[in-house]
Amino acid sequence: MVEPFKIFQMDAEEAQKIAASANEPHSHQYEELIIGIEGQLEHYIDFKETIVEAPFISFVTKGKVHRVKVLLKDNNCNMWVLRFKSEFIPETTFQLYSLYHDNSNLILPANTCFKRLTNICEIINEEYTASNPDYSVIRHLLSALFTMIESERKKQEDGENVLQKNQSQTFKNFLKILEENFRRPEGVEFYAEKLFMSSRNLNKICQTILQQSVSEIIETRKLIEAKNLLVSTDKTISEIGFELGYNEKSYFTNVFKKKSGQTPSEFREEMKQLVS
Repeated sequence: MVEPFKIFQMDAEEAQKIAASANEPHSHQYEELIIGIEGQLEHYIDFKETIVEAPFISFVTKGKVHRVKVLLKDNNCNMWVLRFKSEFIPETTFQLYSLYHDNSNLILPANTCFKRLTNICEIINEEYTASNPDYSVIRHLLSALFTMIESERKKQEDGENVLQKNQSQTFKNFLKILEENFRRPEGVEFYAEKLFMSSRNLNKICQTILQQSVSEIIETRKLIEAKNLLVSTDKTISEIGFELGYNEKSYFTNVFKKKSGQTPSEFREEMKQLVS
């Protein structure tokens, strides 16, 4: 992708073309936002597969290994696909990633707000297809689109009490710090100190929201990155382990196998066979 931004609309004919073509797990060097109006998405991302039905939002950040199969619903398909480079609106990209980490799909009600999302996509498309598109206009419209998505997501949390909302904000802050530091060999105490709280309370919040300890979430983030590197690079197992804060190859291999059921070498070989 050479240009900083691209938008196109996916209809039933285009969906059938994609279904007929080779579509293996891959990663790309741009961000991708899919707004599903009609149809379904069979989405393989973060090494898990789910099926989401429109209306939905799906966000894929740069470098994530994924595969998308667009499925018809009652012979219909209508989706907006927006692709853009990270530097186009970097602050919004990270905000979405921190919320969508290990959960890249958001189901939305077919209400007025969702209709506004599709209206913005139409306006963006009009500007993009103009003879001399103004990318600053597109950037502002795209930022507005993300703001509305975040607003709609928050509505789904309105039933939470004050304590749950405070915990949710703390958890988001933890994810942000984790994204900046997961390659370092830091433990629970490091993140708790950054959040000015005890390790015990941070663990309680993570258990409440994800039913996982802080350590498990850290290892999950490392594992996802390890899988991405195993698939997208030729780095050795030792190099990948060291890059993610593991000083010993054997320890990295043991952790990887414990969480994924395979050694790094076995996973890499399986993915090579799948792609070939």
